[in-house]
Amino acid sequence: MSLFEFLISVRRFALTSLLISVFAGVSRAEPVSESSDAVEKAGEEQKAEPAPVEKKKKKKKEGEKKTDGKEADVPAEPEDKAAPEKKVEEVAAVAKPVSPDRIQIYGWREYIVIKGVKAKLKAKLDTGARTSSIHAEEKELFERDGKKWVRFVVMDPSLEKPERSRIEAPLIRIARVKEPGPDTESEAREVVRLSFQIGDRNMRGEFTLNNRENMLAPVLIGRTMIKNLGWVDPSRIYLAEKKVFR
Repeated sequence: MSLFEFLISVRRFALTSLLISVFAGVSRAEPVSESSDAVEKAGEEQKAEPAPVEKKKKKKKEGEKKTDGKEADVPAEPEDKAAPEKKVEEVAAVAKPVSPDRIQIYGWREYIVIKGVKAKLKAKLDTGARTSSIHAEEKELFERDGKKWVRFVVMDPSLEKPERSRIEAPLIRIARVKEPGPDTESEAREVVRLSFQIGDRNMRGEFTLNNRENMLAPVLIGRTMIKNLGWVDPSRIYLAEKKVFR
């Protein structure tokens, strides 16, 4: 082979290699353009994704507005007429530590002296009753200095010749009281606050004015006052004067 023919073959080889490299570059560039389009599409999709999130936030704000605003309809809880009694039962069910202090013990029946009443009256200490009551006759409501008062007669109806005492006291409220029994109806009773003495203890509490003619005692002391008085021995009577302590 001559030198001229060798140069021609080298030139052809170089030209062929150049063409191959050009075609190879074009074929490699095409996937890149497709991938860039995919990236741009993916970027557009990513940019479009926050829209639902804003809707969710918007819905959440609307929900908050319903609960925080005055227009929200909140169902009212049903009225529980026995709620005070249930609350007392819940408190009584909690065990309390025994106090190291001496506690006076009373019988289930004691004598008490009510301020303004001359005679001593028998009182039944009843832990089964929540409120206290007293036998009252000839009740009369009147006003004094713009406030309501009640005037009534206190006596022991179990005695043949009871000593009658007419006293006056401010009217606290009118209570509706229902006696035990399926056919009994509730009745209105005046509530007054009276001072009284049992043994050496001076106390003051609320009493409903009631007809206790058929009861064991003209006065009933309920547990709202007994809890501040002491302990009750249901097997004994008239212990206040004997000063029995635990």
